[in-house]
Amino acid sequence: MQIDIIRLINNITEYIDIDEYHSFDESYLSKTELLKLDNVHITGYLTKDNMENIILNLVIEGSMVLPCSLTLEPVDYPFKIEINDNLEKTYEEIDEKLPNFEKTIDILPIIWENILMEIPMKVTSSDIKDIKLSGDGWQLVTEENKEVNPELEKLKDLL
Repeated sequence: MQIDIIRLINNITEYIDIDEYHSFDESYLSKTELLKLDNVHITGYLTKDNMENIILNLVIEGSMVLPCSLTLEPVDYPFKIEINDNLEKTYEEIDEKLPNFEKTIDILPIIWENILMEIPMKVTSSDIKDIKLSGDGWQLVTEENKEVNPELEKLKDLL
């Protein structure tokens, strides 16, 4: 997502508006748990502070499709991310080399890294009704039915 920043650098304008939709293709999704990530709405603006640093203000909203932890069925998981930081500092946080931006800047790596941080470890479908939670020699372990070693339970009293 290339953004032309010449007008901002040359002080012709005070900010650059961003209002776009982006869909991530299979090359992005292949190394993640994500099944689908379409129509991500990116709004915000770029501006400069008193020290001539470029400041990035973004709101990223969308719905990622993840596999259910129990059934592996697709589940929609809505998200909303807010970014308000110095562009150089943000690139350092995502371990990207800050490009020499004379005319344009690509903010897609920043957006992608922030979306990756929002992926939950576990998501379950709200449509689960008749799912088998135990069987021959196995049982789904949850917080309610988790057994605690009695020897380790004594350590709890020490705290």
